[in-house]
Amino acid sequence: MSVLRTQLRGVARRPSRLLLTGLAVLVVSFVVYATVLAQQMTERNVLNGLSGTPEAVDVVVRNGTIDAKLLAAVQKAAGVEEAVGRIDYGGQVGGEYLQLLADPGTGPLALTTVSQGRFPSAPGEVAVTPRTVERMGLKLGSTVDAQIRYDEEGEPQAKSKLKVVGVVAARDDFGFQAYAPTADLVKLTGAPFLSQIDVRVAPGADQAAVQSRINEVFAGVGADSRPQASDGATVRHEEAEAKVSDVNAIFAVIAMFVAIAVVAAGLVATSTFRIVFAQRMRQLALLRAVGAGRRSITGALATEGALTGLAAGTVGVLIALGVGHLVPAVAGWFDKQIASPGVPVPAALGTIALAVVITVLAVLAPAASASRVSPLEALRGSGTTGARRDIGKLRWAVGLLLTVGAVLLAGYVVTNLPGRDPKNYDAQPMLFAIVASGAFAFFALVALGPVLVRPVLALLGWPIRRSGPVGRLAAGGVGSAPRRAAAVSVVVALGVTLIAGALVGGASFRVLVDRETAVSSPSDYELTGVDQDPVPATLVEQLRKNDKISNVSPYRRLDARIGGQLELPITDLVMSGLPQLKKLDAASGSLAAAGPGKVVLSGFAADVTGVRVGDQVDFVAAKRSAKLTVAAVLPEDAPLHASAVLDPADLTRLGAPATYAGVLADAAASGERARTDGNRAIQDAQAAAGGMWRIDVLADQRDQINDNVTMLLVIVIGLIGLTVVIAVVGVGTTTALSVVERVRESGVLRAVGLSKGGLRTMLTAESALYGVIGAALGLALGVPYAWLAVEALGVNAPLTVPVAQLAVVFAVLVVLTALAGVLPARRAARVSPVAALAAE
Repeated sequence: MSVLRTQLRGVARRPSRLLLTGLAVLVVSFVVYATVLAQQMTERNVLNGLSGTPEAVDVVVRNGTIDAKLLAAVQKAAGVEEAVGRIDYGGQVGGEYLQLLADPGTGPLALTTVSQGRFPSAPGEVAVTPRTVERMGLKLGSTVDAQIRYDEEGEPQAKSKLKVVGVVAARDDFGFQAYAPTADLVKLTGAPFLSQIDVRVAPGADQAAVQSRINEVFAGVGADSRPQASDGATVRHEEAEAKVSDVNAIFAVIAMFVAIAVVAAGLVATSTFRIVFAQRMRQLALLRAVGAGRRSITGALATEGALTGLAAGTVGVLIALGVGHLVPAVAGWFDKQIASPGVPVPAALGTIALAVVITVLAVLAPAASASRVSPLEALRGSGTTGARRDIGKLRWAVGLLLTVGAVLLAGYVVTNLPGRDPKNYDAQPMLFAIVASGAFAFFALVALGPVLVRPVLALLGWPIRRSGPVGRLAAGGVGSAPRRAAAVSVVVALGVTLIAGALVGGASFRVLVDRETAVSSPSDYELTGVDQDPVPATLVEQLRKNDKISNVSPYRRLDARIGGQLELPITDLVMSGLPQLKKLDAASGSLAAAGPGKVVLSGFAADVTGVRVGDQVDFVAAKRSAKLTVAAVLPEDAPLHASAVLDPADLTRLGAPATYAGVLADAAASGERARTDGNRAIQDAQAAAGGMWRIDVLADQRDQINDNVTMLLVIVIGLIGLTVVIAVVGVGTTTALSVVERVRESGVLRAVGLSKGGLRTMLTAESALYGVIGAALGLALGVPYAWLAVEALGVNAPLTVPVAQLAVVFAVLVVLTALAGVLPARRAARVSPVAALAAE
């Protein structure tokens, strides 16, 4: 107990040491508890507002077969105040899809609110959303022809007249929604069935009894088609849980990165405790000299670590709680409603306990090492011990063993990588092997880090060494304490490894997505026949004359036998006419070589026929044939999911008609307004031509995919940033502790002529070198493992190394680690040489 009291009094005299050793743990405690609060707020917001069933719905009838007769019977059931049938039906207006939805328009069960005009009150009247007005031109007061009714065989019947009498605000607005009352929509569409019935129970009625009576209404319906009445709250909860499950999946990914941040915090804490104990060897030696045993010293140091974790964890939780409750208040200033996270006490206690565990585990190894030092060795001074460069035989053996394990697992993955079109390939075992190999490599880096510091420093630290005496002092300071440098640089390396992997993987995936969207959505718009009706050349010429659209590219299709193999779709789309198609890259050959007598094959067609670039291949359609030379082979499909792209003259030789299968075109300018104007221009042109064609806005699909990919990459890199924050905190902590414990050394340097500015520069340069070493090691690990992961996925994504982005990451990490040392350096420079030399 006397040893423990001595240690605690030392902590009380030096509270800055407690703060510095616990800073990384404080940050990770904040991150962990803030993540819990964010999940709480997200789930509450989902449960409160994202369910598709209105809050006023008490009973929901769904599943089975529901028609207008059953709706009428439910409406007459005792205790039912209101019952609304829902319909989700599809139609065509001017070749564009229109979603027709049933809604009362007013009352507690309404899903819409009228913002202009009125809600429909007769068959043929509809109310549309604001974006539908913009995209489809269904303006208030307009009347349009709509293809809504079809016979039992799917053949279109006579068109119906739709009059837009209102504009409504709805929860979702995708640009193709129209609303009308249930009865009017049934008459308009002839829809035989409803999707569900929403019921509001009369005030004072027993909901369970009403639900039971509604189920009795369905007693005469066959078991296979009998609907089921369910509690409205249960349905809302199920709908919300479906969304929350997506949220939980996201937070499961977040938890993985938080776990990585916890590991990083543990490494930083271990490093800082090791530095503190190394600098306190004189005190520990004196305790040993007066009779303190190793066990008592280890216990006292472990208790000190636990108290550090308790203090840091509590502060981190309190800060996170304050921020969590501040967010809804700030959102309220901007008229945004965000649910309060409450005070999850169990999670708070768990976070604090986690902080204690991290610090106790972090302190055990340094404490045990410190307690084993003999009084004589410790009395030689901290600098001698702190500057040890050997790592011991056991650590060498462990490091080499981990390295061998990492190499063997990586070799297994390399030898079993899938080909271009793998059959029955399961990527999961390969990804697990990559993760295991990466973990082995990282922990090998932890074990062998001290012996890697000096070679890396010699290779990358030459600019600082050549900058002058101060630079040489900085490089010498890092190289003279390789254990300290390795302990901090390894954490930086962890963050850079993850970021480099994310950037390389993201860039490769981005190229793959660009390639696939270029194939499936090569333009902003596509005009095709509703029933495979051809597009006449006159319509194409009208589109080319319109200044609202550009890059008008008609195409034809044929089914042809390629190389005596399968009959596959081919097209004559001119690939140079669309900017999006410039994102395509050839697996072999050159797309620029395409022309008369040449063909561009899809990867599948090349595999089936066995031909390569430069070979000739026969195309046979009906009784016509052509022998063409392969100019290029694509990695996957050809544009429009064809198997081959021919020159228009060669497709004509194979019997293609003069009319077109479809037309691709782009908006004349960028932006939502230009896209809407282009859509309207195509609508007007096809209406004037008097045909029946469908217009698909492919750009919306492309934008949605790109937005999802961008958001995913931003989230991943943001989460990985937690590790970088921990690493920067570790660098700052290490530099600050170095300043606190190396006061005498700083005094000697000042006494021999080093200026305040020179001392500040030296210590800041030391911090920057931690970033240089860590970033270099991180890039050396991150890029190869990212390549392995990209190849192991089996999605044929090309390896893309974003050199500029990686260089920015390297530079930013060096700047951040340098900035982390600025304040400690300023503090060291303020101490006078006399006071520094007098320090113990």
